[in-house]
Amino acid sequence: MSDGKQRKLIPAWRAILTAMVAGALAGAVAVYVTGGFSGNMPGDVSQQPPAEVAAAAPAAQPEADLCAAKADKAKAVAAAATGQVAAMLPADPPQSLAKLAFNAPDGKPMTLADRAGKTVLLNLWATWCAPCRAEMPALDALQKEAGDGGFEVIAVNVDTGDDTKPKKFLAETGVAALGYYRDNTLDLFNDLKKRGLALGLPVTLLIDGEGCLLAHMNGPAEWSGPDAKALIAAARN
Repeated sequence: MSDGKQRKLIPAWRAILTAMVAGALAGAVAVYVTGGFSGNMPGDVSQQPPAEVAAAAPAAQPEADLCAAKADKAKAVAAAATGQVAAMLPADPPQSLAKLAFNAPDGKPMTLADRAGKTVLLNLWATWCAPCRAEMPALDALQKEAGDGGFEVIAVNVDTGDDTKPKKFLAETGVAALGYYRDNTLDLFNDLKKRGLALGLPVTLLIDGEGCLLAHMNGPAEWSGPDAKALIAAARN
């Protein structure tokens, strides 16, 4: 091979070798970065593979998963709904209602999460609802007889406007044991409607101490009788 040809080939080989070395260095840098060697203490989770890091710090169980796991409980509670409360249906699947919002008896905003640890019979009513007028004394009696640190009837008025009509309604029906819960925006009713739980008034929901819906019904019921008390007992077990 002539000297002229050698001089032309030498630069080409140098370029190839340079590219190979650069590629090797780039690969080494990539391995170092993805390896996550940001610490050098034994057991540092930053040096563990992604799967091990996840295992070391498990995520909290979402509310949805917590409630969905209670399908058998919901079926058992619904099976106890007989006689005058037979219209109660099992939650399918149970869902979290902990974020349902309305006003407490003191007028301040609250959610069902504020009653954590209590089984709650949540009822929505209005002054213009004739079936509501019929069942309110029974709900009041249930709260008076069964209400305690582990159970409460929360009857939420959903009239729009001020408190004049709802308070007059309660006085006329002799309701005294129930707390005066209120939502004059209809947001609570509309939330339940979107969930497929509210078709009209009254609507009643049985919710456990973790805010999970166990059973629900539309329409009135005799809440002061033995059938209702057996249903509440089943939910509290």
